[in-house]
Amino acid sequence: MNKVLLNTIFTFSKSFIPEDRKTLLDGLAIYLVDKLKEGGEAKLNFICTHNSRRSQLSQVWGQALADYFKLPIKSYSGGVEVTAFNPRAVATLQEDGFEVKENGLGNNPQYTFIFGENQLVTFSKLYDDPVNPESDFVAIMTCDHADENCPFIPGAVIRFPLRFEDPKAFDNTPLESEKYLERSRQIGAELFYVFSSVAKNFQ
Repeated sequence: MNKVLLNTIFTFSKSFIPEDRKTLLDGLAIYLVDKLKEGGEAKLNFICTHNSRRSQLSQVWGQALADYFKLPIKSYSGGVEVTAFNPRAVATLQEDGFEVKENGLGNNPQYTFIFGENQLVTFSKLYDDPVNPESDFVAIMTCDHADENCPFIPGAVIRFPLRFEDPKAFDNTPLESEKYLERSRQIGAELFYVFSSVAKNFQ
């Protein structure tokens, strides 16, 4: 990983996380430790309505941090509607240190995120898109709309509500860049908290 991305990850270790959020995150960490001790790998599907901002940020950080901690965890994302990976969210991840390549044009391009020797290709898709796991995955609901309107996610073995405020509310305002960066780093810090706990307890 490059220095900018490593520096961003380093800040996560010092981030403040409220106790109520830690309770949610601890539950996810405990599940992942138990799952990994069974053998194989864990699969996380981050789900939001449009798969354009919060779920995408979560997938990218999830995979990068799993690799950082050398954990056998794969991250995916999806929505209940297909839109596009929002360019503001892509730019925010670039600012945080990811090298990004856009693959193709059109209304829903693919993006390749590069972190060290590894990379992740993602685009806006339904949560049950063929590129996502069909079964034996954790459904992590990153927005209230998807969490409330999708009471059942086929194939999920367990479901965790981990809602984040939508930075979309600040689009085309003076606070746009600040709020996207804030959300990206909240997601990164909370997943860092989870995966660091898993790494300590999974041997």
